[in-house]
Amino acid sequence: MIAATMATAAAFGQTDTINIQEVVVTGTRNPIDIRHLPMTVTTIGQVELERQNQTSILPTVMQQVPGLFVTSRAVMGYGVSGGGSGAINIRGIGGTPNTDVLVLIDGHPQYQGIFGHPISDSYQTMMTERVEVLRGPASVLYGSNAMGGVISIVTRSMKEDGIRTNVNIGGGSHATLMAEASNQVRSGKFSSTVSAQYNRSDNHRPNMEFKQWGAYAKVGYDIDEHWNAFADADITRFDSKYPGSTTAPVYGAEQWILRGVTTFAVENHYERTSGAVSVYSNFGRHKIDDGTPVDTLKTDRYFRSKDALTGVSVYQSAQLFDGNRLTFGFDYQHIFGDAYYTDKATDTIITDPNSSVVKKKQAAKSTRHEVAGYIDFRQDVTDWFTVDAGIRIDHHSVTGTELIPQAGVVFRPMATGTLKAMVSKGFRNPTMKEMYIFPPSNEDLEAERLWNYELSWRHRTGKLSYGANIYYLKADNMIQTIENRNVNTGEIENYGLELDAAYTLNEHWSVNTNHSFLRMKNKVVAAPEYTGFAGANCNYGKLALMAGLQYVNNLYTVVGQNEETENFCLLNASANYQLTKNLNLWLRGENLLGQEYEINAGYPMPKATVMGGVKVSF
Repeated sequence: MIAATMATAAAFGQTDTINIQEVVVTGTRNPIDIRHLPMTVTTIGQVELERQNQTSILPTVMQQVPGLFVTSRAVMGYGVSGGGSGAINIRGIGGTPNTDVLVLIDGHPQYQGIFGHPISDSYQTMMTERVEVLRGPASVLYGSNAMGGVISIVTRSMKEDGIRTNVNIGGGSHATLMAEASNQVRSGKFSSTVSAQYNRSDNHRPNMEFKQWGAYAKVGYDIDEHWNAFADADITRFDSKYPGSTTAPVYGAEQWILRGVTTFAVENHYERTSGAVSVYSNFGRHKIDDGTPVDTLKTDRYFRSKDALTGVSVYQSAQLFDGNRLTFGFDYQHIFGDAYYTDKATDTIITDPNSSVVKKKQAAKSTRHEVAGYIDFRQDVTDWFTVDAGIRIDHHSVTGTELIPQAGVVFRPMATGTLKAMVSKGFRNPTMKEMYIFPPSNEDLEAERLWNYELSWRHRTGKLSYGANIYYLKADNMIQTIENRNVNTGEIENYGLELDAAYTLNEHWSVNTNHSFLRMKNKVVAAPEYTGFAGANCNYGKLALMAGLQYVNNLYTVVGQNEETENFCLLNASANYQLTKNLNLWLRGENLLGQEYEINAGYPMPKATVMGGVKVSF
């Protein structure tokens, strides 16, 4: 975490040689010392993300952020649809599929236009410089879907002149292979980053193969000392087979998914003001064979969909006077979706009006618009006291206008201690699927709404840093299916405690731990009542070792009358050895205790797995 903090601060030219503070951007859109921000934000830097040689950022994020849980079902690959996992849950808020936690890439929302959830296989370590996780609503700045929190991915860029190339190749259990290469260039005002990857695994059950191809490119240019521009594109394609649950096997099920993101932005940085104008598009093409429950039968059609979330974001932050920061912005989104079936034999669109894929004519090809304006005001009243307040007015072309406020205060009774109090509202507009597609759909759905109240304390003393959060949240108007119809009737009432600590023993050893306690009035799937993580890092010369023990208690896999829970303890470890200046050998083991457990009901997780490889840097 200290390395991540230093890298983040240096990136924004705000390194304090006496007392380096953690600088974040997620809670306010401009770089800020986290001690002046009322939200709870955890930063995970590039060093920590790369240490375990994971292709996805999500396993590392789940270990390091208390209260955050991600579902999985295999050695590699999350998938989508009925055979999918990768649902992200923060403080018991997530949704099935996950629609209540927003993923951002460079500040832009990423979710599937029809079904409204992020595609977890798209968020790769190779493209990521750091991750910032905001627990609790962030709808004032980021709008719909940021109801439970935000995972913000900041993409890589080259800071100093030179050329840097990395190649990482590994393989291991269940015919798993990962290969990625990246090149970064900085020459004067020009910078570029290019990456490519290929991953595949047979996984631990028959008919569960996963293959993925990905590429990322980013180019930037410093126009002058105050203005810069960049453009980037990320494309990922994965093929995933789906065997169904152990109690209800499925035969012939397969998914072919293409996701892409493109961005163009112009940024300005002055002494008392900074901001950006950006245009972005998150798009996808999906083809899914749902399979059959009998191995001698085959389906005669594919479910297909294409979608695009295209938007414009404009914001400017200004310091009007000492200790003040005013941020205001404007967002526009155009959301497009097209869902249909095609005949396998002829590849033609099935136009049967009785097809269950479309309930209403407009669902076959639907567009929606969202426009919003927001303002956030922060003032340091004294050296030890800060107030913050913000409001967003968000208008959706179908569900109407939503008003979203937030307010918080920060006390700094000592140089290394911070006490925060926060109240904030979050919301989520219903998805196209919930309103139009498949029989439970209901055109009259309204937005889901949530209020969150939070009190936190963070302190650093010598080699020890620790934090504690208590929160209470209540949501209403939650969308549920009652008698085969989606309605706004559900309620959520959760409260909990989150703890984390890190201690540097000496130059060779450091340890860290985090714990989350959750109590839910209404139980939800994929929300454990307790998660705990304890990790240790050791560095001796060329050798770096890491071990982590994660315990999960009362993870709900089925709720209702036939409620089911899981308890498990996972031991993961990794080793890196710098054989030469340019060559690093690595080894990673997961579930080394060989635990038998399920995260998704009917999908047993793999027992002990091992991966190893080489990383070349020059």
